[in-house]
Amino acid sequence: MALHIVFVEPEIPPNTGNIARTCAATDSVLHLVQPLGFNIDDKSVKRAGLDYWPYVKLEVHDCLEDFMEEYAGRTMYLATTKGGRCYADVEFHDEDMILFGRETKGLPRDFIEAHKEKAIRIPMSESTRLRSFNLSNSANIILFEALRQLGFPGLK
Repeated sequence: MALHIVFVEPEIPPNTGNIARTCAATDSVLHLVQPLGFNIDDKSVKRAGLDYWPYVKLEVHDCLEDFMEEYAGRTMYLATTKGGRCYADVEFHDEDMILFGRETKGLPRDFIEAHKEKAIRIPMSESTRLRSFNLSNSANIILFEALRQLGFPGLK
């Protein structure tokens, strides 16, 4: 049993290190879709993930198209500020995949449009001019809602 976190073209090493640590601690699978804005061996990625890296179930994909082809037929949710549904209104299941885009641009607009029925968002104040939450924080928020719904399988 596992949930899958997918970072599409992440740019900031500590965000990837932070979510790698979370994935290791929750037995979730981390997918990184290239191009990456850093080398996976970057010391800031390693530092954020601490000594958890050997426990990360990691898959690296050459591009979004290859990832989508490999996992065609799987349930995927697109985390985006343009999502029509709140993440807490989704009923998550084992092996679901949650995709997150680049820190500066998010997921490609045409990709979101092609899968808009699966686009979810984290509510945030309309009175602020902030574009979004931090990438690794967003992934943690949604991942833990999915884990909660599944009864925190294998976690104590």
